[in-house]
Amino acid sequence: MIGIIVSGHINFATGIKSAVDAIVGEQSSIEFIDFVPTITTEQLELQMRDAIERVNTGSGVLFLTDVVGGTPCNRAVAIMLERDDIKVIGGTNLAMITNACFERDGVSLEELAEIVLEIGQSTMKDMHAELKALESNSDEFEDCL
Repeated sequence: MIGIIVSGHINFATGIKSAVDAIVGEQSSIEFIDFVPTITTEQLELQMRDAIERVNTGSGVLFLTDVVGGTPCNRAVAIMLERDDIKVIGGTNLAMITNACFERDGVSLEELAEIVLEIGQSTMKDMHAELKALESNSDEFEDCL
């Protein structure tokens, strides 16, 4: 099983944890780390390194961070550059995290990262445009509402 670490600014990680738990149930080999104003960048990185040891079952660790270029993402990337068993994805949303939980058994770390990226890209929609497209087929439109 691939380990997962979710990290982000303020309460991103612990806030999204409650939604993840409600959708997929409490999971093993997953940690949620917030980067709050009371800790330093170095302390965040230490928390991440400790979490890797707790969630890594030998299949690698996927970091899912809130913002590309933000401190949690940058610290995860710094760790990734030292190891070949870590992948980092920035710009994470709830669909990506829940799908990572569902898909992490029986796939490689690289495959899981690809799956999660595809989910992120496919679940972001302009709902106005989506509904306009469905209006042409009134049966499908009614099913969506």
